[in-house]
Amino acid sequence: MSTLTLEKKLTVQKTPLEGVLLITPPTIFDDFRGDFVEIYNQELYQNAGITAEFVQDDYATSTKHVLRGIHGDDKTGKLVKCLYGTLYMLIVNNDSSSKEYKEWTSFTLNCRNHSQLYIPPKFGTSYLVMSDKAILHYKQTAYYHNAKQFTIKWNDPEYDFWWPISNPITSERDYPFNTR
Repeated sequence: MSTLTLEKKLTVQKTPLEGVLLITPPTIFDDFRGDFVEIYNQELYQNAGITAEFVQDDYATSTKHVLRGIHGDDKTGKLVKCLYGTLYMLIVNNDSSSKEYKEWTSFTLNCRNHSQLYIPPKFGTSYLVMSDKAILHYKQTAYYHNAKQFTIKWNDPEYDFWWPISNPITSERDYPFNTR
């Protein structure tokens, strides 16, 4: 009988925005049937310096060209992962006391690369679905309160955001900010 020894290690990369981290969790098992991935392990994250305490988990399902956000608040950090499909994620610093205020960056997350993003409080997050369907899972460091969130216009010329498409599908919540 053979024994399989697995080394559990996170890969954590800094991004252009201070505090935003690109994380690749260990693939626990991968074979012809598929893979098994440990999404979150508190000990591994703490050993990697990510000490956020998460209190709520959510997921959202969306279809192609749906754009959610840009939303955030002053208290909530997030750990996000695409469970299904492909997402274009855009993150913007909304901390007016930061030297990076209004700076933004983007990433492609999908169910094959297993990447996650840690996004600190005071950052706005948004995503655009690039596949037929996508599921985004996110852990939060504070309980969700819609009334305490800020919204940034997805196509605000002051930020000069780049999106892969020019006419996304948005919700009624974002409608006042939608120029479609």
